[in-house]
Amino acid sequence: MAISTAARPKILVVDDRADTLFAMESALAPLGYPLDRASTGDDALKAVLRGGIAVVLLDVMMPDVSGFEVAHYMARLELTQDIPIMMITGAGQDPALATRAFELGVADYVVKPVEPWVMRTKVRYLYETSRRLHSLRERLRTYESGADGAHAAAPPELGDRPLSRPA
Repeated sequence: MAISTAARPKILVVDDRADTLFAMESALAPLGYPLDRASTGDDALKAVLRGGIAVVLLDVMMPDVSGFEVAHYMARLELTQDIPIMMITGAGQDPALATRAFELGVADYVVKPVEPWVMRTKVRYLYETSRRLHSLRERLRTYESGADGAHAAAPPELGDRPLSRPA
């Protein structure tokens, strides 16, 4: 059963440069996932707080609220702490920035320019993993709340099929 595009969570692309936003959106378009964009850290925070975001591609250096500040804020909130973040920087290879990003719990840290196929591969993996986690959490909530009237029953199984890996 296919999920309608309206119900599918989005990939949020955040960068203060319009040309970079366009390039990232163009690179991700073949995936067919819904996209949203933000050009400031503040707009990014508003978007994730509205909900419906599966993955955030986040520029490190922005003039108002930096990518680090956005990642720090998201990590502190239950609503947003499980949204995978791919931080993207044009600052070159900088181990201190990478270390800081991973200490904040980001899922990935990449240096511009990013090959489009590499970005698509990483984003597809993060998106599908995020969707699976969300689905499992919803099933657990349903089980714990007893909404189906089966408190004592075992949690629903994944069936006999193995979990598929994203292509």
